[in-house]
Amino acid sequence: MLEKYKYPLEYELDPTEIEKGSNWITLKLKNIGTATLDNLDVQLHSMDTYNLSVFGSWWSGAGQLIANLGPNEEHELVFRVNSIGSADVYVTIRGSKAGINFWWESSWTSLHVSDAKAYLESLLVLSNPYTTIGRTISAEATIKGLRQGTGLRLEFWVETPSGKNEQQAAIDIKDLPVGEKSRYTAEFTPKETGRYSVYAYLYDEWKRIDYKVNHIYAQKQ
Repeated sequence: MLEKYKYPLEYELDPTEIEKGSNWITLKLKNIGTATLDNLDVQLHSMDTYNLSVFGSWWSGAGQLIANLGPNEEHELVFRVNSIGSADVYVTIRGSKAGINFWWESSWTSLHVSDAKAYLESLLVLSNPYTTIGRTISAEATIKGLRQGTGLRLEFWVETPSGKNEQQAAIDIKDLPVGEKSRYTAEFTPKETGRYSVYAYLYDEWKRIDYKVNHIYAQKQ
């Protein structure tokens, strides 16, 4: 069984630890359905194009074609990526099944640069998707240590519905054990109605090495 599952496919990206510069990423796909999948346009996408860009392979672009994939059949595709830092990636597939077009999209997979000291595992806004003006909200970022080192800094920013970006907190991370996870929080209070975008940025000295974003909506009481 491959690493991840979303019907009608099992899938896996390998490796998930990469070097800075050019890397080759293999996508393994297995049809676990009962019908043949035809004309599959398979693409790999980066959630952080600053840190990681997808170039496909030497012989094709970022999109690659699988003519057909029968039940229980497996297929491997190779994508070339260029990285200066860690990033989340995901796969999209357009194709047909029994003559009917379909769209398939994977969950995110994290690709980590081998010399990175840490990465942002998640960013949660500790509230329902909808909140009210004047109610204080907490945002929680989880960071996992990868290598021993100092100089990490975490910043929380909020973009308001009117487009203003406001820094909520800047945290110097002095000790993050290798393999351990630490959680950091910041609070903000919505003052206008609409969508708020909450950002967590992780820096190594001055270099931004990872980020996450979440959203929340504020309405009148």
